[in-house]
Amino acid sequence: MIQGKTLDAWYASHPVIQPLVALEQVSWFNPAIAPAAVALGDVGLTLADVKDASARLLRFAPYLAKVFPQTAAAGGIIESAIQPLKTLQQALLSEAALPDSGALWLKKDNDLPISGSIKARGGIHEVLKHAEDLALQAGLITLDDNYETLASERALGFFSQYKIAVGSTGNLGLSIGIMSAMLGFQATVHMSSDARQWKKDRLRASGVTVVEYPSDYSVAVENGRLQAQNDPACYFIDDENSPHLFLGYAVAAERLARQFEVAGVLVDAEHPLFVYLPCGVGGGPGGVAFGLKLAFGDAVHCVFAEPTHSPCMLLGVYTGLHDQVSVQDFGIDNVTAADGLAVGRPSGFVGRAMQRLIDGYYTVTDEELYRLMFLAHELEGVKLEPSALAGAPGIVRVLKDAQYLQRIGVTPARLANATHLIWGTGGSMVPTEEYATYLDKGRALQTTTHR
Repeated sequence: MIQGKTLDAWYASHPVIQPLVALEQVSWFNPAIAPAAVALGDVGLTLADVKDASARLLRFAPYLAKVFPQTAAAGGIIESAIQPLKTLQQALLSEAALPDSGALWLKKDNDLPISGSIKARGGIHEVLKHAEDLALQAGLITLDDNYETLASERALGFFSQYKIAVGSTGNLGLSIGIMSAMLGFQATVHMSSDARQWKKDRLRASGVTVVEYPSDYSVAVENGRLQAQNDPACYFIDDENSPHLFLGYAVAAERLARQFEVAGVLVDAEHPLFVYLPCGVGGGPGGVAFGLKLAFGDAVHCVFAEPTHSPCMLLGVYTGLHDQVSVQDFGIDNVTAADGLAVGRPSGFVGRAMQRLIDGYYTVTDEELYRLMFLAHELEGVKLEPSALAGAPGIVRVLKDAQYLQRIGVTPARLANATHLIWGTGGSMVPTEEYATYLDKGRALQTTTHR
């Protein structure tokens, strides 16, 4: 029995579950989406909260430029570029026998400095928020100070009295661990069995304690939470429920709006924007989607992408059970090469807050992730890890669903003017040898499936 119903009863009441359990690639577009003006009220956060997070990152910019030289050229602002993907777009649409339509872009969070993934947004923001709160309370700084002073021996000594803990499949732990250790915190990252060895090695080289578990993400998170509960000096960063992580991700949208303006990309009712966001527990894509809805309103359509073996957010929203259900409850194993997305139980906060703002969800196989990674590398010269390719099939899934497009009022004329954006969540820091292995897998799959 699953939440009081048999599996067959779930199949009857929620027919998408049967192909999910069979590990098939599925797409589901949510009929319950609502206008942004109405549904943004579900979140419990506002534009003012996002602006507060943005202002905090600006206050810390001088400090970041000083301690992370790779951010100096950007003045300590952690940001990524956008890149058109014309050749990849042609390949994807040709494979699907679809006519060319709109324009496909990449948001290159795979190139973000410090930790090389989208988690450099939310993860680093929450560490900085905690550090700022402590430093202000202790009189170490004021809001008007140059935060470069936090690179001093005095500040390092102050922060060394405190601890930060997090549970992670890899990228969030990397961001939080590196940032926490740089400030002087005693940092511990509790990592699940699917975390890549190179990420553990990099953390340890940065002075972070890494605790490994033979189980999945949920066990790592629970142990991180227990560490903080038993130690008043320890602050736990909760990937499942943190508004500070969420807001750090949301800042990306105002910056993307400026990038689009510079690039001459219009986003309005006649020029819709579709954004494809790889989803693990949901904090990163949820926060970005919240920011996008604040920035573009009903002109933006956010779609979450998950591995076939870990469709936790789709399952949670589709059943209405959110964090009360896991993929394992339905016999799905949560074992995937997309380590950053290997999450069995979704964030209840994000699922409930964003369920009327996310247009749809789809799943993609590991094999397709590797193949698409190879294509993106060969055709566009971009370095993405497997989980970051989850957004690549999005343009095809959307263009193939005429019923969904009709429901949201996107006519063929509007579709011709559309912008499609893959959110590239990570990959630039994957070691060369490991990346070469990924490419070999992708090359073999491309050769096999497209002879």
